[in-house]
Amino acid sequence: MIESYKRKIDFQDNYDAIVIGSGMGSMTTAALLSKEGKKVLVLERHYVAGGFTHVFKRKGYEWDVGIHYIGEVQNLNSPIRKMFDYVSDRNLKWEDMGDVYDRIIIGNKTYDFVKGVENFKNKLISYFPDESSAIENYIQMVFDCNKAMKKFYIEKALPSFISSLFGYFFRKKYLKYSSKTTYEVISSLTQNQQLIKVLTAQYGDYGLPPKQSSFAMHASVVKHYFKGGSFPIGGSSEIVNTINPVIEKSKGKVVVKAEVKEIIIENDRAIGVLMEDGKRFFSKIIISGVGVFNTYDKLISNELSIKYGFKNNLKAVKPSVAHGCLYIGLNGSAKELSLPKHNLWIYPVKTDHDSSVKNYLDNQDAEFPLVYISFPSAKDPSWDSRYPGKSTIDVITLLPYDSFVKWEGTSWKKRGESYDILKESISKRLLEQLFIQLPHLRDCVDQYELSSPLTTKNFVNYNKGELYGLDHTPARFSQKFLRPKTPIKGLYLTGQDIVSAGVGGALFSGLITATAITGINFMKKIYK
Repeated sequence: MIESYKRKIDFQDNYDAIVIGSGMGSMTTAALLSKEGKKVLVLERHYVAGGFTHVFKRKGYEWDVGIHYIGEVQNLNSPIRKMFDYVSDRNLKWEDMGDVYDRIIIGNKTYDFVKGVENFKNKLISYFPDESSAIENYIQMVFDCNKAMKKFYIEKALPSFISSLFGYFFRKKYLKYSSKTTYEVISSLTQNQQLIKVLTAQYGDYGLPPKQSSFAMHASVVKHYFKGGSFPIGGSSEIVNTINPVIEKSKGKVVVKAEVKEIIIENDRAIGVLMEDGKRFFSKIIISGVGVFNTYDKLISNELSIKYGFKNNLKAVKPSVAHGCLYIGLNGSAKELSLPKHNLWIYPVKTDHDSSVKNYLDNQDAEFPLVYISFPSAKDPSWDSRYPGKSTIDVITLLPYDSFVKWEGTSWKKRGESYDILKESISKRLLEQLFIQLPHLRDCVDQYELSSPLTTKNFVNYNKGELYGLDHTPARFSQKFLRPKTPIKGLYLTGQDIVSAGVGGALFSGLITATAITGINFMKKIYK
């Protein structure tokens, strides 16, 4: 049972490990250590555990805030499925989204991304028959890049002295892909701009358009969905609900409303955490899953952050894009409303992705650079029994943090009339995008609520409301400090900042963090 810090809890004076934050990386690290008999304390500042995997409920509806689909979990032997099974004791269940997982919409043209590599390839060739060679080469390059990825991330878990001697050879092949932008790589295969636009249409899954993003990040996302998309049965809160008992089996705890003020460091060693109310918890292992900016700017003294070069390190990376999500509740079941399981990706007709983003950042009255629509109630087979006669839709777009900076310091739900007016105008625009695609829904909307970058900052504690931690640029992948083990003894990092965007990246960050802490080859233990 996940308890609130403000209730009377039987805390121990010492834990084998303390984890700050309860996102996917934190929960995975905690579960892996717990399965080795470690007593782990997970501290979450929000009133709900799970980071971007949590849900919120409002007026008879429930929305998942960060999980819209997961790839590769239908195959029982895939690494990601084996990982989820291991950390949840096989209690986390998945529903396949069907043959089509993403539908790309550019004007009046649609392009379906279909399940299965051969199917995906053949479908693309049917849209672009003169580009069959480019499409085949592109798919091969996606696989080659992902094959090189394994050693790159293994290196992050190696002891420092081994890494300093041999790390380059582990990283070399992957850096060949990660050091180039997505556009550089794909435009070397084809000059068909519409094909490039379609192939890079999932860029919203990692936050950067093709001329800015690393091809390694793009390839990781694309391959992740080659075998289709799935959704957790019962909603994304089932991730925490099924991992928490694993932590509790070793007498660990996940505690909410538990804000860490500072990591206690003595004699260059992390020994515990200081809470906002002054209480202290001690452990020889402290794991931060709240991102490198929060860790090095907020949880460690400025003096130590300068001493260890953290301040300089942070200059080499920047926060990822901020977003807004319109959470819509509708009267009628998914079946009654003919809601699809696949996602919709909607783009401007006349401009490429990078130009669309630039135009929008220059003028927020310009066309949205992308609109992503997800239908969670249609994806979850348990939904109708939990919320009969209701449905939900998520509509997401880019929302720059700078547009909301004037309301910094205001309280959630109390930001003032001008803030509410801005949100309402954005909401109406996003609703129109939905109605263009599904006009029969116009009279079915029961309620809607827009989250802004300030909402993300409030609940997930990312300083600029970022969605994916750090920007996934080519430069990001060359940063050696983005690894689990820090120069401070006993202090480790986990989460998407040390691997890559999304739940899958955060899941594997938990694996390499637990490996770096214990020396156990969890990859071999879980996969073999």
